[in-house]
Amino acid sequence: MSAVPETPPLLSDAARSRIERELAKYPPEQRQSAVMSALAIVQDETGWISPQVIDEVAAYLGMPPIAVHEVATFYGMYNTRPIGKYRISVCTCLPCELREGGKAAAYLKEKLGVEFGETTADGLFTLKESECLGSCGDAPVLLVNNKRMCSFMDNARLDALIAELKEAGR
Repeated sequence: MSAVPETPPLLSDAARSRIERELAKYPPEQRQSAVMSALAIVQDETGWISPQVIDEVAAYLGMPPIAVHEVATFYGMYNTRPIGKYRISVCTCLPCELREGGKAAAYLKEKLGVEFGETTADGLFTLKESECLGSCGDAPVLLVNNKRMCSFMDNARLDALIAELKEAGR
């Protein structure tokens, strides 16, 4: 009888090290408190949160997989399916909407050829609708990959952003 090959871990040593730094912030019996950080770390590395990643994070933190799944699916910052290299989240809440957020979203949809929730054919961009990003005075605003806030996004700034990301994505 042949041995079944062991599946390699999805969490890299670097990810485990970063998760350990997050775990150090909490009492040992509260490892689950680092679940959001752990998911963000793994998503940065893998691009999205697969069911296998959920299982591995759950095992690493000593949590039931369903509890990790609930966190990953409740918060909009986690991608539970593959997306483009650049996730552009456009705020469509009232303050941004009153300051041309809808126009910025429409412009991006036309420029990229996708609707909210879709990814461009080249796999570079996924366009998402976002709840308030907390920068109402800078509207319209958008967030790139949950890390980079972009403010006052008129058509010229949107063109410059897309050009920059395309160049970086090559």
